[in-house]
Amino acid sequence: MPEQSNDYRVVVFGAGGVGKSSLVLRFVKGTFRESYIPTIEDTYRQVISCDKSICTLQITDTTGSHQFPAMQRLSISKGHAFILVYSITSRQSLEELKPIYEQICQIKGDVESIPIMLVGNKNDENQNREVDSSEGEAMAKKWKCAFMETSAKLNYNVKELFQELLNLEKRRTVSLQIDGKKSKQQKRKEKLKGKCVVM
Repeated sequence: MPEQSNDYRVVVFGAGGVGKSSLVLRFVKGTFRESYIPTIEDTYRQVISCDKSICTLQITDTTGSHQFPAMQRLSISKGHAFILVYSITSRQSLEELKPIYEQICQIKGDVESIPIMLVGNKNDENQNREVDSSEGEAMAKKWKCAFMETSAKLNYNVKELFQELLNLEKRRTVSLQIDGKKSKQQKRKEKLKGKCVVM
């Protein structure tokens, strides 16, 4: 089945309770809920503009439990970009990202060309911090990915997180089209390095 060139798939991974759904809901709907409801898998769609044309940003919010390894592998193989979320209040949640990152490497091969963001969420809970931001930065450097701290609760760096993820994509590939041949216009775009903008 051919890939849909106007779908851009972002997958959100992380341990249970780190705020994956909260980040996604804050970005897509602008809402935040205090209560914790475990996710099995949800998909959200958002229209974005890519190089002056419209495409669909498809965000898959995955389960924090390890009960569904086949779903996890499928999400990785279908994903174009990945957000790896831990809570700054839980060192364990950062540790739990390591096997997920390793699996992305295993399935995708060269991860340097794939947009990956390591995200320390809940930075509004500084008094309970277990992971220093410098540790998050060091891990991101080791994994050759970008890093950001966020707070879904305070809406801090949420839109920026998705914008930055899209910018990582545009720095590395020419366009979201599957067409291998580059027209003069595309070559010009390559020089200009177009940016994806969240609308």
